[in-house]
Amino acid sequence: MKKETVTLVRGLGLMAAISMIVGNVIGTGVFLKARVMTCNVGSPTWVIIAWVAAGILSLAGALTYAELSAMKPQAGGEYVFLRDAYGRVSSFLFGWMQIFVAKTGSQAAVAVAFAVFLNDLLGGGLKQTLFRVLFFDKTGLIGNDPLVSVGQYELTSLQIVAVMMIVIVTTINCASVSIGGQIATFLTFVKIGLVVLVGCGAFFLAQGDWTHYAMLNDGGVCEGVDKAARYGFEGTPFLAGFGAAMLGALWGYDGWNNLSLVAGEVENPKRNIPLALIGGTILIIVLYVFVNAAYFYVLTPTEIASVSKDSSVAREVAVRFFGAGALVLITGGLMLSSLGTLHTSILAGSRVPFAMAEDGVMFKSLGRISATRVPVVALVTQGIWACLLALSGSFDTLTDYVIFGSWIFYALATASVFVFRAKYPDLERPYRAFGYPVVPVVFILVALWLLINTIMTNPKQSGIGIFLILAGLPIYYYLTSRKYPAANGDKE
Repeated sequence: MKKETVTLVRGLGLMAAISMIVGNVIGTGVFLKARVMTCNVGSPTWVIIAWVAAGILSLAGALTYAELSAMKPQAGGEYVFLRDAYGRVSSFLFGWMQIFVAKTGSQAAVAVAFAVFLNDLLGGGLKQTLFRVLFFDKTGLIGNDPLVSVGQYELTSLQIVAVMMIVIVTTINCASVSIGGQIATFLTFVKIGLVVLVGCGAFFLAQGDWTHYAMLNDGGVCEGVDKAARYGFEGTPFLAGFGAAMLGALWGYDGWNNLSLVAGEVENPKRNIPLALIGGTILIIVLYVFVNAAYFYVLTPTEIASVSKDSSVAREVAVRFFGAGALVLITGGLMLSSLGTLHTSILAGSRVPFAMAEDGVMFKSLGRISATRVPVVALVTQGIWACLLALSGSFDTLTDYVIFGSWIFYALATASVFVFRAKYPDLERPYRAFGYPVVPVVFILVALWLLINTIMTNPKQSGIGIFLILAGLPIYYYLTSRKYPAANGDKE
């Protein structure tokens, strides 16, 4: 006798769907990246152009994803597109990357960022070293052979705070998806309010000057910015600097595709998914251009390039109109922004292992749905791994390696629109990608350019990224050889 099937519930309305995009995309990048991008390209105009170009590229992807998600409104997003277009191996490798590094590593990074901002708000008194281990190597000196430290592992109270935040937000997401959507909506309004407040305060309350736009970065400190991607440094090609600025801006836009992961829980998906994807992305572009224009109205390019890497341009601007209270305003805002990103990332990320388990290519327990109609086992498993990454301190390195791989899958998922148009021309398409085929082709070509540029400028990072993805192949063959049944298709 077949068990009663429990399925996901479509509890995300249009506003919650938009919040899933805006809330995940607007994190810390819009407050931090202007400094690095100014060092990359030198002038305010080119920084704004980079934000606009990256936004248009993200919009091109969103326009294509709108067709794919409305056509296949199922949990898992890109996993489903890749599976149905190219087969299970490619979709599994995407899912493996999301579970092993991309989503969980991002969650660990955002949770630690929250702890760092909280520490700043408390005047630095929160951070305490709880445990430290030094790793030693021998120098090989004859007759002496002293030990030399080659590294260390340090556990701090900030990592414990990060773990606590992951646990709390994961627990919240174990409630119904409609509650998760309401929380995402609230935190998204807070994020938008912070961006608007900084921008309006800069234009209407601070002393600014439009002549800053005619200036170039001249002698800015550019702390921590790679010299090979720094404008005007020993003949650095402008294209290399602009490519680096584009990557910085794309990091700021990253997450526009998140709604596709929870497409199986969006109300009236044929209407709301395209509206949310396109409308949410356009809103983000407007907010990003507005607040970056405000930065350069208040500060010169050299002043922005000289901001400490431990501070933010938004904070330096807010000081001009809010005084000493800017620390509380910006730091508190960054905490809430990080919390919103963590919330939407945990909600959306858990749907990938759920979709994989339903397909029988992941442990079937990950596909089980609770009484609250959410994949609780997938949520808890994801949370445990994110906590371990936060405690390991290695998440930044891992996520740097896998950014390259993410764009491989973005390009493949976007290209799947051509596969579906050819294989299933009569399939119902509630929304057809605007500008097809030009828009998806432009997205794919720019993605290829970014991938090639990354391979040429950082072959080690690219190679390790590809290795981490391909490391999922043995796992795939092991799991498929076990022939796990679909989670909701068990028979008694």
